[in-house]
Amino acid sequence: MSRGIGEFGVIQELIPEWAAIFVALLTQFGDVWFLGLLVGGMYWLHATKRDEAAVILGFTIAGLALISLLKHIFALPRPDQLLVPVETVPLIIQPLYEATGTASGYGFPSGHALMTTIVYLSLAHRLSISTRRRRFGGAALLIVLVCLSRGALGVHYLVDVIAGIGVGIAFLLGAELLLSRYPSDQASVAFALAVVASAINLGVGGGDLDGILLLGTALGTFGGWQLFVLGQQISLHEWSLSRDSPLRTRGLLAGGALAPLVVVVGIFHLFSLPAYGGILGLVLAIFILVPLLRQTIPQSSGSLQRGT
Repeated sequence: MSRGIGEFGVIQELIPEWAAIFVALLTQFGDVWFLGLLVGGMYWLHATKRDEAAVILGFTIAGLALISLLKHIFALPRPDQLLVPVETVPLIIQPLYEATGTASGYGFPSGHALMTTIVYLSLAHRLSISTRRRRFGGAALLIVLVCLSRGALGVHYLVDVIAGIGVGIAFLLGAELLLSRYPSDQASVAFALAVVASAINLGVGGGDLDGILLLGTALGTFGGWQLFVLGQQISLHEWSLSRDSPLRTRGLLAGGALAPLVVVVGIFHLFSLPAYGGILGLVLAIFILVPLLRQTIPQSSGSLQRGT
């Protein structure tokens, strides 16, 4: 039974064929590559709000695991109502249109709707650019535009994007309630949430590539963040692991997250699925640690110069 209510005819009649490529580019504001670049860049560059950016990064990974899990559970097909058939697009832009304006896999709920809801509302809530009203207004506008683009392109029914927004809001409310109980280290809780969601998704999905990569990502970022905070606390307070129990605990958590990644890279063939997940996780752990290295190396150089 179709989930549609005849929405494609109404939406697509308003969009001329020549505008199809622009609609396809608009939808990239909700694509994984763009959201990952946005949140990752903010984590690297926004030093004064790095803890908040880390929370949003954890939410992003957890959201990706959640949408993958839901698609596996419902396993509902996408509509077959493309705005413009790929073969009718000018040859020079066919590859771009096919990459941005088409989709495969299951259709319910909409991943673009869920992920834009999680990421843009989290940015509006946790960052302090401009005013709160403008941040939430901009976030809502982006979410609506991305959702409309999914319907216009014919890759999602209206109910798919509504469900995606609803699940995204429900996730954020539950996650923020959980994080409010741990105000001193919310980023660790967000990354732990991503690990749990990714592990469940891997089990339900039967060990597919996306599930393996997501679990590797979650473990790598969780472990990397533990090492980041550990290094930061040691450099600021000159504490010793042997004397401080919380630091030892954080070191054990980092080892528990990163050790499986090292093991799978060591025992599995380099081009096997587990190795892909392990390598990605270790690369992202380094990604999390780079800002710490950028902070500590200049400090160490300054200390050496003063000592000489």
